[in-house]
Amino acid sequence: MRTAFLCLCFLGCAPLGVDSATTTKARAIAQEVDGQRVIDDVRTLSTQHLDDSHLDCAALNSKLDSWCNLSNSRSRALVMARLTSLGLQVELESSDTHPVTTNVVAELRGTSKPDEVVMIAAHFDAFYSGADDNSSGVAAMLEVARLLANRPLARTVRFTGFDLEEIGLVGSTRHVATRAHPKASLVFDCIGYSDTKPGSQSSLPGFPTPSAGDFLAVIGNDVSRGQVEQLFTVAKDQEVPTLLSIVAPGRGAGPLSGNLMRSDHAPLWLAGESAVFFTDTANFRNPNYHLPTDKADTLDQPFLTGATRAAAMAIVTWGDAP
Repeated sequence: MRTAFLCLCFLGCAPLGVDSATTTKARAIAQEVDGQRVIDDVRTLSTQHLDDSHLDCAALNSKLDSWCNLSNSRSRALVMARLTSLGLQVELESSDTHPVTTNVVAELRGTSKPDEVVMIAAHFDAFYSGADDNSSGVAAMLEVARLLANRPLARTVRFTGFDLEEIGLVGSTRHVATRAHPKASLVFDCIGYSDTKPGSQSSLPGFPTPSAGDFLAVIGNDVSRGQVEQLFTVAKDQEVPTLLSIVAPGRGAGPLSGNLMRSDHAPLWLAGESAVFFTDTANFRNPNYHLPTDKADTLDQPFLTGATRAAAMAIVTWGDAP
């Protein structure tokens, strides 16, 4: 599918320029996304969650059924193994404060601007099998890592698996508090579910959206507006889903923006850093959200492939643009 663009709220739809060499490179790499590999990784991650031991929900002070079906250890191990297999040096970023978190971090050093970092991130903890939430995002991150592993960009690319997003953005909050902040970040959470039927999309409170849930929401704030505009420039007429941009004012923490800050980009926003969030809008569209029915066969493979292509274009553009 060729993309269309929808701009909501505060985005002026006057994209910043991107040089032609970066545009050409970003589009070429995006075309190498292997959609079968991405959905296979979703299936593998989902199986890992089903076979994993669950976190102690009593220790987390919760008796909610979903919290008692939260897992993270086998998915963490898979992310570590995959990044290591690509020749990247993997670091475990651990905190022993309650609750214990262990993020997975690997960096691909930049060729000419190595001190400037572009981050691509997804949380690997999940309820039940967690196909959309968030094996879809993890699989997209791993595919971008595969595409870039042997061709570094000008800037350093940081691949980050965040732990315990589901119980309060714990891993990302600790990462932002202890790590040098990236120049730009792309965060995934639920990017694989699509439904073309009218009425399948609920409106984000305060933000009108189309009736059909067949778009990828690209959510930014004023700090990350430039990165959103660059993505729109590079992704124009490419084989990605319809991109719906929502750019919240300021740091994004206004009275209407609560539903725009429900994932791991929020700690970056609150720290005044640039971060763009990709999502299919989760429970505003997907009836399987946080349920045992969140399985790989409910996802839309072409939609997920297209979202991964958009991600690859974003990272290459932010990593190489002047």
